[in-house]
Amino acid sequence: MPAARPRILYVTDLAYPARGRRYCDEDVFLTARLREEFDLALCHPRDAAALMGAFDAVVVRNSGPVLGHLDAYEDFRARALATGVPVYNPLTGRGDMAGKQYLLDLTDAGMPVIPTVGRPEDLHRLPRADRYVVKPRLGADSHGLRIVPVAEASAPADGDVLVQPYVDFAYEVSFYFVDQDFQYALHAPDPAARWRLEPYLPTPGDLDFARRFVEWNTLAHGIQRVDACRAPGGELLLVELEDLNPYLSLDALDDTTRDAFVAATTASLHRFLRESGVTRARG
Repeated sequence: MPAARPRILYVTDLAYPARGRRYCDEDVFLTARLREEFDLALCHPRDAAALMGAFDAVVVRNSGPVLGHLDAYEDFRARALATGVPVYNPLTGRGDMAGKQYLLDLTDAGMPVIPTVGRPEDLHRLPRADRYVVKPRLGADSHGLRIVPVAEASAPADGDVLVQPYVDFAYEVSFYFVDQDFQYALHAPDPAARWRLEPYLPTPGDLDFARRFVEWNTLAHGIQRVDACRAPGGELLLVELEDLNPYLSLDALDDTTRDAFVAATTASLHRFLRESGVTRARG
């Protein structure tokens, strides 16, 4: 009998209308490659809780912002934690997986992040600026984000918000990691075109910057994307730490880099399954 292969439930929303990105293309490619090593089925985020019991592990990928199906995500998360079904990325992430509190925590810790406060009345704690970014604490994909003058930033707001000084950055750059190992970097030379990405060769200082946040997050397994901007002074500042379902922009990579990423992810999943005790034989 051939050795049984792990069974993976791959959670994605192929129809999610992401601006400037095609989630469906990326997941069609990635699942086709993962099927070389795993028995794999795709499902929508709203079906994950009901289906996951028939699989060895769940991989959460391009499932879109959980705000669109928050009830289903919370049910899935609670059931996975209660039953011990392994979830990749593990549900212990401290970045976007847990909300935007990390931006406040990192600001308070003096880390190189865009300074952030949690209430408009705390605006005095931020560097002075002509404009400020106000966004919902539970926002995602720029939903609800506003760039406002100081008078509006300091006014009371409905709901829980984050406030940051507007940074007139030169460009955004993203660093991609698997199991805390750097894989590749991409940047958007035009600040007005966030998802028009090109390969980026990071300096040792750039990598040290990105690794600080990956190490802070303490995820032993999984895929993380560190989003940063190049501030006017030349330094990098953290924009987001994506550790739930980061889009990978695999279409912006050359074949060699893309193949290396797939190999790293496949090896990571095998290690994760072994360490999770997934050794059941299947007939």
